[in-house]
Amino acid sequence: MKRPFRFGVVAPLRSDVATWRDRVRRIADSGYSTLLVPDFPLTQPAPGPMLATAAAITDLRVGTWVYASPLRPAWLTAWEAHSLSLLTDGRFEMGIGTGRPGIAEELRDKGVPGVPPPGERLAQVRETVSRLRDFDGPDRHTPVAMAVSGPKARALAAEVADTVTFPLDDRPRSEVAKLIREFRTLGDPELALAVPVIGDTVAPHMASPDTDPAALRAVDALTVLPDDPAAAIEEIQRRREEFGFSYIVFGADFAERFAPVVAELAGR
Repeated sequence: MKRPFRFGVVAPLRSDVATWRDRVRRIADSGYSTLLVPDFPLTQPAPGPMLATAAAITDLRVGTWVYASPLRPAWLTAWEAHSLSLLTDGRFEMGIGTGRPGIAEELRDKGVPGVPPPGERLAQVRETVSRLRDFDGPDRHTPVAMAVSGPKARALAAEVADTVTFPLDDRPRSEVAKLIREFRTLGDPELALAVPVIGDTVAPHMASPDTDPAALRAVDALTVLPDDPAAAIEEIQRRREEFGFSYIVFGADFAERFAPVVAELAGR
C-alpha cells in the first residue's frame, strides 16, 4: 500500500523560549504534520512540557523522537504519553526506542545503577507500549513510533508499532532494500525516514556532530538529501517508490527552506 506523504520536524530548544515558540508557529504555518522533540535529559527541557506547549500554540501533531526506554520506568513513560494524548485531543505520537549510541555511559553519568542490557531495554519498550494501551483503554489509541535496529526489535515493532524508523546511518541503498524486504515479511506499519543531513548541514540531535556528509553521499546513503528543494522532491518520491518511506523527518533548521517540498508532496 502506498501511503500518502507526511512530514515531521525535530525541533530541539537551541535558543530562548520565545524564539523557539516562534519557530514552532512557523513550522505549523509551513504545512508540516508533526513537531518532534528529542529525549536528551539535562540538555533540553523534558519532552512533555515542550510538546504540550507546541500543541497549545499550534494545531500540529506532536511527538517524541524518541523516548529512550531506560531513562524512566515503563509506567512513567506510558503515563506521560497517555496524558499528552489526552491533553492534545489525540495529537500526540509516542516515539520510543532502546536508547541512542552511548546510552550506557549516559546512564552511568546520571547515576543510574545497573545499566540494563539491550534485551532488557527492549523488554522495557514492550512493557511501555503495553502500559500505554492499558492507560488508553478501549476508546483511545495513542500512535506508537518505534526506532529499531536488530531483528528482535524489528519483530516487536511489527507487532506493536504504528510507525517504524530505522537508524540507517551510512547504509547503502542495496542494504536498505534488503532490510525493508525482510521487515515487510513481519508487518506493514508506516515507514519513517529520518534525514539528519541536508546538503552539508547536520541537524542537531539527529546525528553525531562529526557526521561526514560527503561520506554519506559517496555511499548513496538515505540519511542525506540535496539542499535544493526541487531535487529533494524528486529524491523523496523515489524513496517511497523504492522502499515505501512515506513519513519524512527533517531538522528544524531546514523546515522553512523545505516548505516547498511539503507543499508539493504532503498528503499525496
